[in-house]
Amino acid sequence: MAPDTMGLVNQGRQKTGGPAAVRATQTTSANSGSPSAYGSDFLQLDAGEAPVGGKSDWLAGRLREAMADGRLTVGSSLPPTRVLAAELRVSRGVVAEAYRRLTEDGHIEGRRRGGTVVVAVPIAVSPMTPPGPGTGAGTSRPSAPATAKRAVPSTLFVGEPGNDIFDALRAVRARIDFTPGQPDLTAFPRAAWLRAERTVLTELSAENLGYGDPRGTPQLRTAIAGWLARSRGIRADPDEVLVVAGTAQALTLLHPVLRADGIDGVAVEDPGSLGTRQHLQNGALATPPVPLDDSGVRVEALRATGARAVLLTPAHQFPTGVVTSGERRRELQRWAQDGGLILEDDYDAEHRYDRPPVPALRALLADHVCYMGSVSKLLAPALRIGWVIPPRRHRDALIDAKRFTDLGNAVLPQLVLARLMDSGDLERHLRLLRGRHRRRRDAMINAIAEHLPGAVVHGAAAGLHLTITYRAEVPDPELATAALARGVKCQPLSWHRRLPGRPGLVLGYAATPVGAIAEGIAILGEALRELA
Repeated sequence: MAPDTMGLVNQGRQKTGGPAAVRATQTTSANSGSPSAYGSDFLQLDAGEAPVGGKSDWLAGRLREAMADGRLTVGSSLPPTRVLAAELRVSRGVVAEAYRRLTEDGHIEGRRRGGTVVVAVPIAVSPMTPPGPGTGAGTSRPSAPATAKRAVPSTLFVGEPGNDIFDALRAVRARIDFTPGQPDLTAFPRAAWLRAERTVLTELSAENLGYGDPRGTPQLRTAIAGWLARSRGIRADPDEVLVVAGTAQALTLLHPVLRADGIDGVAVEDPGSLGTRQHLQNGALATPPVPLDDSGVRVEALRATGARAVLLTPAHQFPTGVVTSGERRRELQRWAQDGGLILEDDYDAEHRYDRPPVPALRALLADHVCYMGSVSKLLAPALRIGWVIPPRRHRDALIDAKRFTDLGNAVLPQLVLARLMDSGDLERHLRLLRGRHRRRRDAMINAIAEHLPGAVVHGAAAGLHLTITYRAEVPDPELATAALARGVKCQPLSWHRRLPGRPGLVLGYAATPVGAIAEGIAILGEALRELA
């Protein structure tokens, strides 16, 4: 918590002095003949600046500016709605509505007795743009300084992306970040996590602090089995579950296991995740591409590759969002029964908005599917907690691979996650995220309709991202480069495909406030028109 900022907040509260001070301010203003506008020592807010009928917009914008320019840092407290409304002489509903919008954007959070606290700062307002009612993140059209071009590494989007491409892209700063796969980290349930951690530490025996089971703690494996039964239709015994450090480690552990089984290649969806393909190739496994259609991966093309294994994202295909149809699932079942192995990456299936849940392939083909999942998209990638449910024939070899890699994941985070799953806190967190993500997704779709009218939106019914394709004769690496030069970060669709197809962009929305989404899409539309 920043002492200077908090001093400003406290000083504002002391000077106002409650209702008596408000009455004194009113009297002074009335006697001086000034307009009936009233201000606050807190950020020197003056309700006289607010347009008629737009007081909540004005207040939310001013608070965003204060967060962006450093006057309100993370941890700073905002005045109670009653106090600020009295100081500004506006209705309490005006202040409550402004706070609600900032809460939905992920910038502030109500903490009961702890008051309302800043938990994340919005995109910084350019120093060339004077503060005012039109400069907040709620502005849908970018100002001139916001779209000014800046230097971008000239080779970032040129040629075949290397193994370090995602590290390089993360290192490039951008005002608006549409990187796919990023959850809203400001929504991490800190209070619930702390409660669970205190309970775990209180109940923890000394022996739990020793070396654990390399498969994972029994508590978490049991909790995962229950979670998957409830949410994904998978019936698995806790002894079948292997806890790993995310899907990335699961793939790495599978490399020697697959080769020992005579599998030297894993077919992949095209388009499909570049990162997943890189992990497989790092294990010296071939990755023949298999095209998709509106029903999922084309099984006749999969057969033609001769591959004995395939990696699929059937519940929400990355990056197109296609859901594998029932008929296509039956075709995959016949392929698997002929000796094939399916690696099922269930990376974000819990995030769905406009369609019913889709069961995991593992629920239908237990002996032919190696199922992988994690909490990276639900809680945070930094936790490095995921799980694998392998077919029986690969289970012992995979456990050995985990044992000799790291002796198992850290025990304490496993026990805390198990507590969150068992208590219902994880379901409650998911319900909160679904509402927030739906609003952000809708904002992106609306902005695309306005600023990229020729673009086709794919995969909007679920997930943390959507994909657009467009007809303009502009290669998507050029568009991604032009966007980044204007402060908007995204990924070209061509990164994730090797077969021919229309150009496009993969756009994450889960971690971006609504106002910034509208501004970023407007910038993309501007860049595409200039290039075309």
